[in-house]
Amino acid sequence: MADRIELTGIRARGRHGVLPAERELGQEFRADVTAWLDLSAASASDELADTINYAELAELAAGHLAGPALNLIEAVAGRIAEDAMERYLQLFAIEVTVHKPAAPIEVPFDDVAVVARRSRKTTPGRSQ
Repeated sequence: MADRIELTGIRARGRHGVLPAERELGQEFRADVTAWLDLSAASASDELADTINYAELAELAAGHLAGPALNLIEAVAGRIAEDAMERYLQLFAIEVTVHKPAAPIEVPFDDVAVVARRSRKTTPGRSQ
Protein backbone atom coordinates (compact mmCIF):
# COMPACT_ATOMS: atom_id res chain seq x y z
CA MET A 1 0.00 0.00 0.00
CA ALA A 2 1.43 3.36 -1.01
CA ASP A 3 -0.90 5.61 1.04
CA ARG A 4 0.77 7.26 3.98
CA ILE A 5 0.56 10.05 6.51
CA GLU A 6 3.81 11.89 7.21
CA LEU A 7 4.62 14.07 10.19
CA THR A 8 8.00 15.80 10.28
CA GLY A 9 9.80 17.82 12.90
CA ILE A 10 7.75 16.92 15.98
CA ARG A 11 9.68 18.50 18.86
CA ALA A 12 9.79 18.00 22.62
CA ARG A 13 12.31 18.46 25.40
CA GLY A 14 13.40 15.21 26.96
CA ARG A 15 16.04 13.74 29.23
CA HIS A 16 17.09 10.68 27.22
CA GLY A 17 20.72 9.62 27.29
CA VAL A 18 23.29 7.62 29.16
CA LEU A 19 25.29 10.55 30.54
CA PRO A 20 24.26 12.18 33.83
CA ALA A 21 24.33 15.66 32.24
CA GLU A 22 21.82 14.55 29.59
CA ARG A 23 19.46 13.37 32.30
CA GLU A 24 19.91 16.52 34.39
CA LEU A 25 19.83 19.22 31.71
CA GLY A 26 17.68 17.60 29.04
CA GLN A 27 17.69 18.62 25.40
CA GLU A 28 15.40 18.94 22.41
CA PHE A 29 14.51 15.78 20.53
CA ARG A 30 12.72 15.62 17.20
CA ALA A 31 10.71 12.90 15.52
CA ASP A 32 9.47 12.19 12.02
CA VAL A 33 6.67 9.67 11.63
CA THR A 34 5.48 7.96 8.46
CA ALA A 35 2.37 5.82 8.82
CA TRP A 36 1.27 3.47 6.02
CA LEU A 37 -2.43 2.69 5.78
CA ASP A 38 -5.24 2.50 3.26
CA LEU A 39 -6.66 6.00 2.82
CA SER A 40 -9.24 5.09 0.16
CA ALA A 41 -12.18 5.17 2.61
CA ALA A 42 -11.13 8.58 3.97
CA SER A 43 -10.63 9.86 0.45
CA ALA A 44 -14.15 8.80 -0.53
CA SER A 45 -15.95 9.80 2.68
CA ASP A 46 -14.00 12.91 3.71
CA GLU A 47 -14.53 11.75 7.33
CA LEU A 48 -11.89 11.78 10.08
CA ALA A 49 -13.24 8.47 11.39
CA ASP A 50 -11.90 6.77 8.23
CA THR A 51 -8.28 7.73 8.83
CA ILE A 52 -5.82 8.36 11.66
CA ASN A 53 -6.00 11.67 13.47
CA TYR A 54 -2.51 13.00 12.82
CA ALA A 55 -2.78 15.47 15.72
CA GLU A 56 -3.19 12.49 18.08
CA LEU A 57 -0.30 10.68 16.39
CA ALA A 58 1.90 13.76 16.88
CA GLU A 59 0.92 13.93 20.56
CA LEU A 60 1.74 10.25 20.98
CA ALA A 61 5.24 10.83 19.56
CA ALA A 62 5.81 14.02 21.56
CA GLY A 63 4.78 12.23 24.74
CA HIS A 64 7.51 9.66 24.25
CA LEU A 65 10.08 12.33 23.34
CA ALA A 66 9.30 14.21 26.55
CA GLY A 67 9.63 11.19 28.80
CA PRO A 68 9.99 9.05 30.75
CA ALA A 69 13.74 9.21 30.29
CA LEU A 70 15.39 6.30 28.49
CA ASN A 71 19.06 5.60 27.86
CA LEU A 72 18.83 5.18 24.09
CA ILE A 73 16.99 6.96 21.31
CA GLU A 74 16.67 3.49 19.78
CA ALA A 75 14.32 2.71 22.66
CA VAL A 76 12.42 5.98 22.21
CA ALA A 77 11.87 5.33 18.48
CA GLY A 78 10.84 1.74 19.11
CA ARG A 79 8.33 2.67 21.78
CA ILE A 80 6.72 5.34 19.60
CA ALA A 81 6.40 2.84 16.74
CA GLU A 82 5.07 0.03 18.91
CA ASP A 83 2.61 2.29 20.73
CA ALA A 84 1.25 3.58 17.41
CA MET A 85 0.90 0.06 15.97
CA GLU A 86 -1.01 -1.01 19.07
CA ARG A 87 -3.26 2.05 19.13
CA TYR A 88 -4.04 2.32 15.40
CA LEU A 89 -5.04 -1.10 14.15
CA GLN A 90 -5.55 0.19 10.59
CA LEU A 91 -1.79 0.77 10.23
CA PHE A 92 0.04 -1.57 7.89
CA ALA A 93 3.40 -0.19 8.97
CA ILE A 94 5.04 2.79 10.65
CA GLU A 95 8.49 4.32 10.48
CA VAL A 96 9.71 6.59 13.27
CA THR A 97 12.91 8.63 13.09
CA VAL A 98 14.13 10.14 16.36
CA HIS A 99 16.68 12.93 16.02
CA LYS A 100 19.11 13.95 18.74
CA PRO A 101 20.80 17.05 17.26
CA ALA A 102 22.57 17.99 20.52
CA ALA A 103 24.04 14.54 21.17
CA PRO A 104 27.30 14.66 23.15
CA ILE A 105 29.68 14.00 20.25
CA GLU A 106 33.12 15.59 20.19
CA VAL A 107 33.38 16.10 16.42
CA PRO A 108 31.27 18.50 14.32
CA PHE A 109 28.01 16.93 13.13
CA ASP A 110 24.55 18.00 12.01
CA ASP A 111 22.33 15.33 13.50
CA VAL A 112 22.10 11.88 14.99
CA ALA A 113 19.02 9.89 14.06
CA VAL A 114 17.69 6.41 14.68
CA VAL A 115 14.96 4.88 12.53
CA ALA A 116 12.56 2.22 13.83
CA ARG A 117 10.16 0.53 11.44
CA ARG A 118 7.37 -1.76 12.54
CA SER A 119 4.79 -3.58 10.47
CA ARG A 120 2.11 -6.10 11.13
CA LYS A 121 4.61 -8.76 10.04
CA THR A 122 7.33 -7.63 12.48
CA THR A 123 5.43 -6.40 15.53
CA PRO A 124 5.82 -8.97 18.33
CA GLY A 125 2.62 -10.79 19.18
CA ARG A 126 0.79 -9.66 16.05
CA SER A 127 -0.47 -11.81 13.23
CA GLN A 128 -0.61 -10.68 9.63
